[in-house]
Amino acid sequence: MNALVIFGLLAVLMLTGMPISISLGLTVLTFLFTMTQVPLESVALKLFTGIEKFEIMAIPFFILAGNFLTHGGVAKRMINFATSMVGHWYGGLGLAGVLACALFAAVSGSSPATVVAIGSILLPAMVKAGFPNKFGAGVIATSGALGILIPPSIVMVMYSVATNTSVGALFMAGVLPGLALAATLGGVTWYRAKKFNYPRQPKATWGERWKAFRASVWGLLLIVVVMGGIYSGIFTPTEAAAMSAVYAFICAVFIYKDLGFKDVPKVLLNSANMSAMLLYIITNAVLFSFIMTNENIPQSLADWMMGNGLGVITFLLMCNVLLLLAGNFMEPSSIVLIFAPILFPVAIRLGIDPVHFGIIMVVNMEVGMCHPPVGLNLYVASGITKMGITELTVAVWPWLLSMLGFLIVVTYWPGLSLWLPRQLGML
Repeated sequence: MNALVIFGLLAVLMLTGMPISISLGLTVLTFLFTMTQVPLESVALKLFTGIEKFEIMAIPFFILAGNFLTHGGVAKRMINFATSMVGHWYGGLGLAGVLACALFAAVSGSSPATVVAIGSILLPAMVKAGFPNKFGAGVIATSGALGILIPPSIVMVMYSVATNTSVGALFMAGVLPGLALAATLGGVTWYRAKKFNYPRQPKATWGERWKAFRASVWGLLLIVVVMGGIYSGIFTPTEAAAMSAVYAFICAVFIYKDLGFKDVPKVLLNSANMSAMLLYIITNAVLFSFIMTNENIPQSLADWMMGNGLGVITFLLMCNVLLLLAGNFMEPSSIVLIFAPILFPVAIRLGIDPVHFGIIMVVNMEVGMCHPPVGLNLYVASGITKMGITELTVAVWPWLLSMLGFLIVVTYWPGLSLWLPRQLGML
């Protein structure tokens, strides 16, 4: 009964158009004051200890690193390198877009940043080369979602904060699914380009490829700094985030010189705004999680499922449906912070690996970012292409269907997510 009251109140507040963070906070406070005897001192204590986690520090640093690279010319160099490698295949510029999104995802950790950085440069080039606007928009809007699956990923850090799962293990678990999804999206791009005989680029020489690689290598090295540092144990994921911010600053200001010192305060301010917004959501989500646990809602759900003989397959199917529905109304960070504390204890009771469950949630978030009404990537792509949301929704369908198929594979094949972290001794 209490669960219905909490979620009913949250839904009503969200339907009024109130931001998700404020809706969460008001729901919690209303429930606390009217329906519980919880002392306010314990709430204040929980609020403080909930955001005291060291892992949360990774979020502002990854955002800062992504902003330095987005405002710099790293994306353009990555596109040139990707085009030199695959531009001569069917739908070459589209395939270059998928590859460039995968590479940029591995240095930015953010899907909208990936769509903006790659899309604003590549989409005009694709239209100029003779590709339909819808084809380019479909490729970039869906491939941009790789930003939250290929590590480093801000959403994975959120999941780690909500469930106390190892960030390093999550990052490593995202590598193979990220590459597999990039290959899936690339396959759809190639098939459609061949079917409709879209233009191909002249084949680049090995000299041109080497030149493009040398130009982009400083940006690509960020992947080595973050992943190599975590894997080798030189630094923790949070320290890796700080290193990536410093490295991105050096790349943008001193190596590539795309960013002047006068532009740095603007980048810092943008990063601070985004970080503050996410940290405010986390703060309210911590309270929401506290209420859930205090009212025994996750435990009751787990007992009900066990009592009715519902196993792993049914639970994971239910999770996917629930998370995909949530993706219609909320952005990824909010979904993870609200649903992870409820679903995670049930998953553990059913013997599902916490890292595997985290990857399932992230892939669900990716799908949610590419469909209306609040698909963040659609709105970003809409701003770049000047296409309406309805038109964009039609444009992304072939890629979106392949992502749904991929979600089923990731859900019921744990080995895809867990093989690499097991090989590295993280599990």
